[in-house]
Amino acid sequence: MPKKLTFKQCLGHLWKFLKHHKTKLFVGLFLVIVMQVIYAIMPSVEGMITTQLQIDVTAMARHVPGAHIQMNIILRILGMLGIIYLCKITSQFISAFMLTDSIQKTMEDIRNAIETKINRLPVSYFDAQQTGDLLSRITNDAETVSNALQQTLSRVIGAVCTFTFVSIMMFSISWKMTLIVYVALPLIALLSFGIVKKSQVLFDEQQQALANLNATVNELYSGFNEIVIYDQQKKAEGQFEQANAAMRGSGFKALFMSGLINPLTSLVTYITIGCCALVGCLNVLNGSLMLGQLQAFIRYIWNINDPIAQLSQLSSQVQSAFSAMNRLFTFLDLEEMPQAETKPFDEEIETIDFDHVQFGYGDSMLMHDVDLHVKKGQTIAIVGPTGAGKTTLTNLLLRFYEIKGGSIRINGRDIRDMSYGDLRNLFGLVLQDTWLFEDSIENNLKYGRHDALRSEIVQAARDANVHHYIRTLSKGYDSLVNEGGTNISQGEKQLLTIARALVKDPKILILDEATSSVDTRLEKRLQNAMDVVMRERTSFVIAHRLSTIVNADLILVMQHGDIVESGTHEELLQRNGEYARLYNAQFADME
Repeated sequence: MPKKLTFKQCLGHLWKFLKHHKTKLFVGLFLVIVMQVIYAIMPSVEGMITTQLQIDVTAMARHVPGAHIQMNIILRILGMLGIIYLCKITSQFISAFMLTDSIQKTMEDIRNAIETKINRLPVSYFDAQQTGDLLSRITNDAETVSNALQQTLSRVIGAVCTFTFVSIMMFSISWKMTLIVYVALPLIALLSFGIVKKSQVLFDEQQQALANLNATVNELYSGFNEIVIYDQQKKAEGQFEQANAAMRGSGFKALFMSGLINPLTSLVTYITIGCCALVGCLNVLNGSLMLGQLQAFIRYIWNINDPIAQLSQLSSQVQSAFSAMNRLFTFLDLEEMPQAETKPFDEEIETIDFDHVQFGYGDSMLMHDVDLHVKKGQTIAIVGPTGAGKTTLTNLLLRFYEIKGGSIRINGRDIRDMSYGDLRNLFGLVLQDTWLFEDSIENNLKYGRHDALRSEIVQAARDANVHHYIRTLSKGYDSLVNEGGTNISQGEKQLLTIARALVKDPKILILDEATSSVDTRLEKRLQNAMDVVMRERTSFVIAHRLSTIVNADLILVMQHGDIVESGTHEELLQRNGEYARLYNAQFADME
């Protein structure tokens, strides 16, 4: 379990991405500061109008000769206000553009980093990870951070600047009334700190509840057919309602707790305004304070309340963002597969050796001592009951998992001394559970070799017995595959994956029960295609139907992770061991 990051560590990780766009970011933040300076000046300028009217009206009331409302002065003040407003709007527009651009580019970099991270994590991580939780990190958590940066960064900076500049202006008007305001600030800070501390735990629970809800939805959607077939809709609804209720409960607790900040701080602020208004009126009456200054000061009290209110309102977003950043950056900090820097493997594959290989999932050992010598062009068939370790053997060859003892060598070279890319470029893989991407037939076929010519793709399709089927489609090789390949039958998908392997032209081929999910009619077509793709190529065939591997150069029988028998089909039948038992049982079932 990765260690939870502190807030400072999260900010450090975030800065690694933000610094690439720091110019626009700093320009945007500078303009935010400019806006707050203007914001602090405006009440005093507005108060100048009231002060001028007070002076003029007082002079007129005292019958001072020539006393009148000096509109020229008021108009100049209004003109000054117009320029100030224009500067504020311009700064606001440019700041919004700069901050939005820098933040969105930063989030693009973070999402790209997550995708890169996914490709560098060991397969074992995904074995223990819920798909919904991973999707939540890429989508929900990233979006939460994006919204927080977009909505809170400028507002937090603005709030701090507003508090600072407004405080200066308040002191310039009356230090006595300013002290009254400052007496209330510690109480507001204590209330806010206490509520934030309690709500942070609740926001962590909310983010986890959201991840669990996503995982539940993903599972229910993926298994929708099984749910319907087994009439488990009520159970599925119950699972969703349980996850949804947990999300509602955690969300309510977090938002309710954080929502207490605003009304409590507002109550203290209103009391403060009342006290300052009383003192200010007395000062106006004794002549130590102008009416316009009192007007400006009351505005400043409201203005200094704004950052407090904003920070309290933003506290939930900031806390959610912190939880989301924690999940994102702990994911990005996960240990990656070691990347060896090696030269591409250009030579022909002469030998593949498993030398006293040991392997296990977690602390339990599956393979204790596997020895295997494979020569160029051989077809190695692997058979055995479910859970015997057949797929695990080939996964170790691909370095989906790291062995715990011994070595695996290709041409005498330990595969651990090869980069993952160089190693896996040697292989072509055809699985029982086929996967086609939401793209054209052609792009699916050349997925392993993007520079393949159309003629090479067509020839591979012919060799895989799928060219005729492609031609029957409305747009031929340009026909689009639906999400998950739902518009193509299982058998044709299997043939297409074989064609894809042919296009890549790998040095080593792995066929993992490629015919087990198709009917007998299609099995012959698949077998013919497999014979073509395996021709003069070192191949590993994991077989469920033993009839498909009788011509293999070497058959391995596995039990409990280890090889218990090996030999040709005839040799193994003559031994009358485990292979013979499996073969005879399978054909007895067919009779």
